Amino acid sequence: MPPATIHPRPHPQRAALHNEIHARPPEALGAPLAISHMVMVCDAAQREASRAHLAALARDHHLPQPDASITHLRLDLGAWRLRWELHTEFVSWTFTRPFDAAGFGTRAPDDALAAVPRDWLASMPGQWLVGMHLWVLASQDFGNGSLAGHVLNEETLVASTVAQGHGEVYTDLALHADGFARMVLLAGTISPRGLGRLVQQLLEIETYRMAALLGLPAARQAFAVLGSAERELAELAGAIRAADRNDEPQLLDRLTKLAGEVESQYAATHARFSASAAYFELVDRRIADIGESRLPGLQTLGEFIRRRLTPARSTCEWATRRQDALSQRVSRISNLLRTRVEIEQQQSSQGLLGAMNKRQGLQLQLQATVEGLSVAAITYYVVGLVSYLAKGAHAVGWPFSPESTAAAAIPVVVAAVWLSLRRLHRRVFQADA
Repeated sequence: MPPATIHPRPHPQRAALHNEIHARPPEALGAPLAISHMVMVCDAAQREASRAHLAALARDHHLPQPDASITHLRLDLGAWRLRWELHTEFVSWTFTRPFDAAGFGTRAPDDALAAVPRDWLASMPGQWLVGMHLWVLASQDFGNGSLAGHVLNEETLVASTVAQGHGEVYTDLALHADGFARMVLLAGTISPRGLGRLVQQLLEIETYRMAALLGLPAARQAFAVLGSAERELAELAGAIRAADRNDEPQLLDRLTKLAGEVESQYAATHARFSASAAYFELVDRRIADIGESRLPGLQTLGEFIRRRLTPARSTCEWATRRQDALSQRVSRISNLLRTRVEIEQQQSSQGLLGAMNKRQGLQLQLQATVEGLSVAAITYYVVGLVSYLAKGAHAVGWPFSPESTAAAAIPVVVAAVWLSLRRLHRRVFQADA
């Protein structure tokens, strides 16, 4: 018996990250098949409600309850099957059931929702964004039927061979009376596993196409705000050029408010435009994955979608570029105005410092005058004391008269007082240094 393998401590997300490569795998499918695909845009609370809605369906059909952390699930409900997927912004529901393909194209075909409970379907959490009916047929089941009239609109019909020529897809990308778009796939010689991948890719093209277009209304609203902000910025730039010092605080306040509006609008739409750009790329990849080639006289699905999506895509990209450019312009003009204000403040500070230096010089001159008076006053009082001392000393034998003694003391007292004041000044200046 081989020894037990010893493993190091695993990363807490190791298993989840490893299994991510197998997330949402396609299932093997066989024709004929009716598929109805719905996408509901949901916030965080509605995504949790979708999980509860799925659990209620499983409970009603006596199936095990789904795990609280799952992001995709398949349910076999007997007459029909359900594929549920939880995404960041939306939840997708895909209903599948076999159907009788006899006479397809000669009458309105049955869709997969015919077997789904009406009340449960109507109470799906979120806002309905995508609806697609897809019929998968074997080539022999289609026979000589016609897609125009009962199934698809001939005026907007697009078609191509897919899976490197092994199948054919037809659609008009139009909303019909029931609110769903329609698509027909002739399976041809595609294997069951390959057919499952192809169906998933076709449904994802429609899902990501609609999700990408969520940025278009935001871009149109952004253009109105951007136009107003650009006009305001142009007016401010002209006013700054002709403004004097008294106008600058008001202009800086207006410019600051405009910068706040631009950044607020950018923050409100940046996530939406980034998501749309990612969805547009996913549409391109899925179209490349289905391996299209042209059918005589018809436009391919990829050509039609790219041509019709290009204006919307350009609108979203142009809105993003205008936001970035306007933000940079506001920043540059703000820096210029602040630099101008700072230079004027520095000039004012230099003038103030010059005035302070002048006042300090006057104070020093006044101080010198006061110091001279102080020396005279201190000398006067000290000499007076010497005179009184000399009078007393003369009475006990001092040989000089008090007046002579006081006169002789005057130079000595003046020098001593002056030297004492100079020494005090040096100590003060050395302490400041």
